[in-house]
Amino acid sequence: MKELICIKCPKGCHLHVDDENGYAVTGNSCERGAEYGKKELTNPTRVLTSTVKVTGSLHRRVSVKSLGELPRGLLEEAVRLLDPIELTAPVHIGDVVIANILNTGIDIVATANRPALS
Repeated sequence: MKELICIKCPKGCHLHVDDENGYAVTGNSCERGAEYGKKELTNPTRVLTSTVKVTGSLHRRVSVKSLGELPRGLLEEAVRLLDPIELTAPVHIGDVVIANILNTGIDIVATANRPALS
C-alpha cells in the first residue's frame, strides 16, 4: 500500500493506493484523485515549467511551460534541452520554444511577453 497526497485540487486528499490489488485508490473525495493515484504509481507525469534566455529585451529570461504532461523520467533531459536556448525579442505568449520535445508530441511554449527594446 502506497500513501500519496493528491495534487489535483486544493483539498490535498490523503490517498491510499493498493499497488498489489489493481492500484485501487481510497481516501479520494473525487474521481480526479482516483485517476491521479493510479497514474502516479503506473506512469507519473508532470507539466514542465522553466525559463529560457532572451536577448534584445529589458528582461533577460522568459518563463516557459509544456502544453501537456511529460513522463516524469524525461523531465531532467527536457530541462537540459532548454538550457542552451536563447530567444531574440520580441517573444509572445504561446510562441513555440521547442516543438515535440523528446518526441513526446508536446510543445514547450513561452508563457510571458518580452517586447524588443526600442
